[in-house]
Amino acid sequence: MQIADFDYHLPDELIAQFPPEVRGASRLLHIDGEQRQDTLFSSLPSFLRAGDVLVFNDTKVIKARLFGEKASGGKIEALIERVLDEHSALAHIKASKAPKAGTILHFQGGFTAEMVERQGDLFKLHFEGDASVLEILEQSGLLPLPPYITHVPDDEDAKRYQTVYARDPGAVAAPTAGLHFTDDLLDQIRAMGVETAFLTLHVGAGTFMPVRVDDIAEHTMHHERYYIPPETIAVIHAAKAKGGRVIAVGTTSLRALEAASQNGVLAEPLGDTDIFITPGFEFKVVDRLITNFHLPKSTLLMLVAAFIGFDTMRSAYDHAVAQEYRFFSYGDAMLLEKNKGI
Repeated sequence: MQIADFDYHLPDELIAQFPPEVRGASRLLHIDGEQRQDTLFSSLPSFLRAGDVLVFNDTKVIKARLFGEKASGGKIEALIERVLDEHSALAHIKASKAPKAGTILHFQGGFTAEMVERQGDLFKLHFEGDASVLEILEQSGLLPLPPYITHVPDDEDAKRYQTVYARDPGAVAAPTAGLHFTDDLLDQIRAMGVETAFLTLHVGAGTFMPVRVDDIAEHTMHHERYYIPPETIAVIHAAKAKGGRVIAVGTTSLRALEAASQNGVLAEPLGDTDIFITPGFEFKVVDRLITNFHLPKSTLLMLVAAFIGFDTMRSAYDHAVAQEYRFFSYGDAMLLEKNKGI
């Protein structure tokens, strides 16, 4: 398939620049084959039943963007992609000239780091001093809002560009399908006999990287690490055995579950995946997907097309644009039923 197959026209005014005034006050588009239903996210429990399991990504967004300069005075911007240990991280760096190995970088807040080596498009940094990478980011970093959100991050973003169940810091971008859930909604769902389970996949900046080839089969996906706790694996296997449905909250949860699957059995709780899900992919674990609306020509839009069918994806997005749904990270959500032919 060609990248042009996954393009669509989106008016700028439909790109949500801010979250809804109240968390969870979003719209929900339910897609089941050719059937479409426009409703509210608060109605999600009506689509669930006892024995289902919702799988959430509990990653926590870090203040991953740092600003500083080289010893020469040249300005730099670093976006931490992956924290490696207490004092090391991989980062994207913007500068007039890429720093060479051994270069000392001076960041706002009085922190310094040595550029150790290049690893492809990323730079390995070693931060000096007693403070850990996460402590440095919390003190001096800026929340890395997506490039299509144009305002400078503020205190409201610090709260709202984070799920209510976030607990494991390391993400550069939020698992945005989870932003709609409130503690009250989670309590309501659990009271119905629906299980909730968690995994961790630290979303990297690669999620926003454009596809630069015409033939999508030639695209190389970025790597992401995931961890699926044994208790989550047990809950999913028990639900499957009893006829319950596995509902991935967000594409990151789906990617981790399908990457860890061996013919439907989740055998490897820890992994590093570059799984590229496109039409024709055979889903082994996930039955339903809750997700936001994705960028034109993006790998996540291809994932949606794989899950519900290409033509269904096209008609769903045409409908969402016509009905003026809010798009992308701070936008509205979809509940997708897996194509019956998959």
